[in-house]
Amino acid sequence: MSCSSETRSPTLRTVTISYYELKDKDADLSLKIEEGFGPNGLGILSITNVPDFPSLRRNLLCLSARLAALPEDVKKELEDPQSRYNFGWSHGKEQLESGKPDHLKGSFYANPLLDVPTNDVSLIQRYASYCGANIWPQAALPELEVAFKALGKLIFDVGLLVAYHCDRYVSRGMKLQKDEGLEQILLRSRCQKGRLLYYFPAQLSNHEENDDSMSSWCGWHSDHGSLTGLTCGMFKRNGVEISCPDSAAGLYIRTRSGEIVKAIFGEDEIAYQIGETTEILSQGYLCATPHCVRAPKGKEASGVDRSTFALFMQPDWDETLNFPEDIHIHKELIPPNGSLTFGEYSEMLLDKYYHKKT
Repeated sequence: MSCSSETRSPTLRTVTISYYELKDKDADLSLKIEEGFGPNGLGILSITNVPDFPSLRRNLLCLSARLAALPEDVKKELEDPQSRYNFGWSHGKEQLESGKPDHLKGSFYANPLLDVPTNDVSLIQRYASYCGANIWPQAALPELEVAFKALGKLIFDVGLLVAYHCDRYVSRGMKLQKDEGLEQILLRSRCQKGRLLYYFPAQLSNHEENDDSMSSWCGWHSDHGSLTGLTCGMFKRNGVEISCPDSAAGLYIRTRSGEIVKAIFGEDEIAYQIGETTEILSQGYLCATPHCVRAPKGKEASGVDRSTFALFMQPDWDETLNFPEDIHIHKELIPPNGSLTFGEYSEMLLDKYYHKKT
């Protein structure tokens, strides 16, 4: 990783792997997997030279502002309270850090691989955040569905290749049964979830109020799934794409040693971050790291919006997670037998960030 000190925190370039290396299943990428995802890594790496990715990224991110600008009654029709706003449009529903509603960004959630994961009514009621059906603005913004699914499918397919090489690395340190690896867990899952994010433009006064807040756009958190695919953000002012107006803005990561660093990757690269579930199932060979997003600040940041996309790749709702005895993640949620399904685990975590079910 290359390092610079333009900001108060060190800036580190993610470990990169070429797509052409990644798709070679005979290539030994263990050193890069360990450098990016291992106990001393940042929990992130990026894939370069992915065919079609730049155009698919642009196609989708350019739609986020149009989605956010739809009439309020149209967006209301895209909301799904039953899933705790984990399908369709969500704005001001999530709670992070302070416990206050998050009004800084709007999100649109959908499963890019399955429009209807299941028709089982009891499952839909129990695990509504995963088992529900997609809600598309077919009349108001029909191109969203096509662009969302195209980018989501590509990030998923590349993510499966990342998972394959993760399994090869982990199998050096622990015994993996054929169906226990990350690749197979993701292949059989019906729970993949894409999130298109739109960070609303803030006025200068808002930026000045949050001047010292590193997590001013997205609070500190660790992803609870398996593997998160992430695009570089797109910044615009008055609909015109610009470069980020503040070098201190962006993705920050807290390392295992407690150091806070800014992680950067190119706009034509797909970044992947390890989630807590993978850390659990790999017994710590692959590690999740807390991260946040810092908003641009200063006069140049006034009126600037940001769009990005994340694909949360995660186990099926009925996949059993066996927690190691020395687990340090959400220890208070783990039952005495050390076993939960991913659906049960997720519902407990959602209770921490959204209103509890009634």
